[in-house]
Amino acid sequence: MQYFGASAVFAALLMHGAASAQEATGYPNKVIRIIVPAAPGGGADIISRLFAQPLSRSLGQSVVVDNRPGASNIIGTEFVAKAPPDGYTLLMGTTGSLSNNPLLYARLPYDSIRDFVPVSNVANSAFVLVVHPSMPVKSVPELVALAKRKPGELAYASWGKGSSTHLATILLSTRANLDLVQVPYKGSGHMMPDMVAGNVQMAFDSLLSSVPYVKAGRLRALGVSALKPSAVLPGVPTIAEAGIEGLGGFEAGSWYGFLVPAKTSPQIVTRLHGDIMKAIKLPEVLDRMVGLGTDPIGSTPTEFSEQIKADLAKWAKVVQAAGMKPE
Repeated sequence: MQYFGASAVFAALLMHGAASAQEATGYPNKVIRIIVPAAPGGGADIISRLFAQPLSRSLGQSVVVDNRPGASNIIGTEFVAKAPPDGYTLLMGTTGSLSNNPLLYARLPYDSIRDFVPVSNVANSAFVLVVHPSMPVKSVPELVALAKRKPGELAYASWGKGSSTHLATILLSTRANLDLVQVPYKGSGHMMPDMVAGNVQMAFDSLLSSVPYVKAGRLRALGVSALKPSAVLPGVPTIAEAGIEGLGGFEAGSWYGFLVPAKTSPQIVTRLHGDIMKAIKLPEVLDRMVGLGTDPIGSTPTEFSEQIKADLAKWAKVVQAAGMKPE
């Protein structure tokens, strides 16, 4: 009986493998959704919509963007973690949802490593430190001086607790010894209207979503969080070169990449990766990404996996230095 039981289990596994292979062979045969765990208008949303149309053409099925914001990207990210691993639900993951949230939430309903299969990191984007034009500062040194004169009075907007813009500001305040107050939002799309209205004084935001406001004069850019200036914001220096003690080498930003639920067939992951690589090389995608201030990447699944792990280690040091504890 034991031998028969083992054989039955083995046969069942073979049948499951055969079924999975058959599903992968017929893939795709229905609508594919890209889940964006943030509001429309932010970097993750912009990148997702940029890829949706070319992926629809190459995959032969409609690819739609489904925004599910809330709880610092947790709602949408959890949705993908628990979705069927059939290749029809993709996550537009970011540094905040996969590398920052695990450090700040003790009961996170997903595991960044176990619950997802990375497909490709498609873009890296530095942040830009912006203020409302009514603020009496025109440089990072002037902002730092103002914050030191008014400890606990300046409010900064973020994409949400644990987001990459939250930790970028923590890095800034820790290194420059500032006391700032966080006002969390459900992503850049919800944050920027309040910034433009002057309801919040300052924020880190992606170049993707903030550059149009800066060029329109509705926000003032003080510095970029990369080690070299951005071509899309000529004349705006890096924060690292501001000459402020503790800010030398300052660097922060976010990546944007596609992931699928764990246990998704390797054949489907390979198919998706190949089509994403085709899309990122298209002038309509590549030129747009560069024009928005992002660095197109197009990593392999293995490279993307290693990047997520490296960022977890990097930001863990920032969280520890700031004395922050998971809640």
